[in-house]
Amino acid sequence: MKKCVFLFMVWFVCTGLYAKEWDDVPVDTTVRLDPVVVTATKVQVNRNSIPLSISVVNRYEIEASSESALLPVLSQRVPGLFVTRKGITGFGVNTNSAGTVNIRGIGQGNKVLMLFDGQPQWAGVFGHSLPDTYVASDVERVEVIRGPGSLLYGSNAMGGVVNIITRQQHEDGRRTQARIMYGSYNTQKYMVNNGYNSGKFSSFVSVNHDRTDGMREHSDFHITNGFANIGYKINNHYKVRGDVSLAKYKNQNPGPVDNLIQDNIMDVLRGTASVSLTNMHEKTSGAVQAFYNWGHHEINDGYRPPASPRTFRFNSDDHNTGILLYQTFRLFDGNSFTTGIDYKNWGGHAWNDTINGQTGEIIDRSVSEVAGYLVAQQDLFDKLSLNVGVRYEYNDAYGSRWTPQAGLTVRPFTGNTVKLSYSEGYRSPNIRELYISYPPYSIANPDLKPESMKTYELSVGQYLLNRTFFVEITGFYLEAKDLITGIQGTLTNVNKLYNKGIEAEVSCYPLKNLWFTANFSQLHTNVALEAAPKRKFFIEGTYVLSRRLTLNVDVESIGRLQKVGGTEDDKICYTLLNGKASYLFGTENRGLTLFVKGENLTGKSYEILKGFPMPETTLLGGINVTF
Repeated sequence: MKKCVFLFMVWFVCTGLYAKEWDDVPVDTTVRLDPVVVTATKVQVNRNSIPLSISVVNRYEIEASSESALLPVLSQRVPGLFVTRKGITGFGVNTNSAGTVNIRGIGQGNKVLMLFDGQPQWAGVFGHSLPDTYVASDVERVEVIRGPGSLLYGSNAMGGVVNIITRQQHEDGRRTQARIMYGSYNTQKYMVNNGYNSGKFSSFVSVNHDRTDGMREHSDFHITNGFANIGYKINNHYKVRGDVSLAKYKNQNPGPVDNLIQDNIMDVLRGTASVSLTNMHEKTSGAVQAFYNWGHHEINDGYRPPASPRTFRFNSDDHNTGILLYQTFRLFDGNSFTTGIDYKNWGGHAWNDTINGQTGEIIDRSVSEVAGYLVAQQDLFDKLSLNVGVRYEYNDAYGSRWTPQAGLTVRPFTGNTVKLSYSEGYRSPNIRELYISYPPYSIANPDLKPESMKTYELSVGQYLLNRTFFVEITGFYLEAKDLITGIQGTLTNVNKLYNKGIEAEVSCYPLKNLWFTANFSQLHTNVALEAAPKRKFFIEGTYVLSRRLTLNVDVESIGRLQKVGGTEDDKICYTLLNGKASYLFGTENRGLTLFVKGENLTGKSYEILKGFPMPETTLLGGINVTF
């Protein structure tokens, strides 16, 4: 504790070396085509000045989707990213759950790190992310690193990073929004949020509730999410912010259509809270953040007739907590370096409760790690940027490791950017893999090493037609090793894989009221991978008539996708047509919007999880009020 206090005091004193007004920070006015990002460096930089491949999904795109869950929006709009689904809404947990995020074929086993405002989010015992807690209405924008991000974020950032940046009220005054939706399979969605800003104080609060009967018997789902944050500007150099998020949901899994299961019910409570103090000066900026996320899971694994119902319920209490401290220094023009220290602890308690009140212990364990990193960037002649960094981490389960990263960005002429990078990532074995055995299928191994990956990237981006057209093409090659798998039931590090591919992003704004976005990815792998489509294509067109009527049409095409839980021969191709129409009465800040949306309008039959058919045509309509 004394060491933590000392580090904080050193950080706080160092931030006062130089002074600059917080309000002097420039605002990027071309955010749709040339956004400012923070995920790759932890400070605001232009996306085209850093060597990594980053996709940004902004608030307008999220709002226009009318989705309550965030992940389906990302699955469409980020090249190389695919999210598993199994129904009209809800992902679930445990066996036969969906919501796995894959980037470039890497993701199963939580190899893509999910962040809330830069803070890691995953269940402490089993190590998986919590897809039903990622609520679209609470999100300002999402920044996705399509490749390793372990230099800054450590474990689980092996395949990529998804940083969910939550909403704040920036404009003075109050803004309230409410939405009601109803549609196929008795699907109901309710949302209300409120933002407030006055002087140095700001707040944002939201509540969401979704429920559906599902397209199959015993596939109902309901969830209530709450989110709140408050911020206070101490002066022109320091801000403090705190937030809390809670989710309570219940999901029933009917099992595959050819192997039905009864009473497979999951009752989950998840929460996360954080507090941060940020600073902004002329020559330095940074933050100290503390976070804590937790959960309680009660699961009835169900039974298959003629077997009898289970006489016990699985329970777990888990936690994932830590302190993040980082600071960026700009000592002379064109130069910056960021240094940081992370401390994290995750784990929990799992047990079985029997109907006669007895308890069967499974695990009560936690893992700690501490890490330090340094990242430096140098700009030369406004044409070249060099970026290099290294991370050292000590984990009390497997020891220490080094993680390097390097890259360069060249801007040879106006509107053109060329990026070349090398990066490494890793995923630490979770509590289940280290200490929990389910014989004969999965025997824990406390000697497991982290999975690791190396990635090489080359990308070229170009603005054209007075910056109304943008295209970026990226080629990549990755090598992953020490992948954890079961050999005769015992988990061990053996598997290797080699993936390569091409990704493209296109944005076009021919008219002020007409625009198109598209992305494409092609993936080649040396081994069969679940939920890693060989081809993925998405195109969306939006037309606004008289600032009242908005029409949106998109097409999503997936090629040669191996189903989750299937064999190498269980590959499918499908193309989905979706559309939405909305009409605005009043203004965006004081008005009412009526909308209707349809998904899979051609009624395509397909499934992503084997034995879990996806809905055919679904329709949802709703009312959105802002005042």
